[in-house]
Amino acid sequence: MNRFRADQVGSLLRPASVLAARAARERDEIGQAELRRVEDAAILETLEMQRATGIDVLSDGEFRRGSWLTSMAESVEGFVPASTMLHWHGPRGGEEASTSQIVGAPLRKRQRLTEVESEFLSQYANGPYKVTFPSPAVFQVSSFRSGVTDQVYPTRRALLEALAPIVRSEIEALVAEGTPYIQLDDPFLTVYLDPEVREHMTRDGRNLDVEVQDGIDVVNACLDGLDRPNTVIGLHICRGNSKSRWFTSGGYEPIAERLFSLLHVDRFLLEFDDERSGGFEPLRFMPAGKTAVLGLVTTKRSDLESMDELRRSIDQAAHYAALEDLALSPQCGFASVATGNLISEEDQRRKLELVVQTARSVWG
Repeated sequence: MNRFRADQVGSLLRPASVLAARAARERDEIGQAELRRVEDAAILETLEMQRATGIDVLSDGEFRRGSWLTSMAESVEGFVPASTMLHWHGPRGGEEASTSQIVGAPLRKRQRLTEVESEFLSQYANGPYKVTFPSPAVFQVSSFRSGVTDQVYPTRRALLEALAPIVRSEIEALVAEGTPYIQLDDPFLTVYLDPEVREHMTRDGRNLDVEVQDGIDVVNACLDGLDRPNTVIGLHICRGNSKSRWFTSGGYEPIAERLFSLLHVDRFLLEFDDERSGGFEPLRFMPAGKTAVLGLVTTKRSDLESMDELRRSIDQAAHYAALEDLALSPQCGFASVATGNLISEEDQRRKLELVVQTARSVWG
């Protein structure tokens, strides 16, 4: 399996042309074909930018999405226009709805989640590329609302079991197309790390250990038995990433042993860009042969880390997992929602270049 030493999470800052075209489409001022034309042109430009940085794996920047998880509700019937409220920390923080939707009716797949994205990347990437979409485990946190969802799916586990075949069919299609790298995104896993959030959820009568295990089980149900010798599958975990803000804090220790040892993915993309992420000690549970991608370069601020600082952090991580089982990336995407983080496109390019330069200096 390719280790992709210089990795990235996937979302990139949307150009002004894309943001303007999406707004015009929402106002019904342009058609879908015109929006697609603008997106295509912008993706071709961002692929060229990425190739110039030398990054090991390319992305379409998620330019066709409103946020990292909107492809699910757009492709699957059963979601209703209501959202989970989150308490955001950081610039202009406070209570704000997530970009998720609540499940309020039986789930039925209308279309592929990533067909347009994967076909375009397959044709134009001219190198290894990744296709990203939300982990099914996300939705037991983001899309289950008592009094609504439980009228259709009585438990969070039942909701996950309904999502599993939908996500598995998407993965099967991508593998059949020869997709080099599939990434499942699960920032909501970190609600199980944050002491304050854990306390609140426990008071609500939720069994957090059961929910973590149910999440592991549903992801494995989407992967087990797949013949995928040429497809790498990763799981990305962060603590929230919207306009340079976050919604949880805490180290990986509470879930690390079960997550790293039981989840049947090839690599874990982990956030380690500041003290909110805790130390590298949980990497001691990473099985040999799996890759821990260290998200050491922040996408939330414009300041550029030094290569020496990054190399010291990699050395520290190598006390707990073999250097051969490590890689490097930014801590999250640059624009998990279309608005993007509070940095410039030049900052973005410099940070991707830094990931590449550091990875080459460590692994060659």
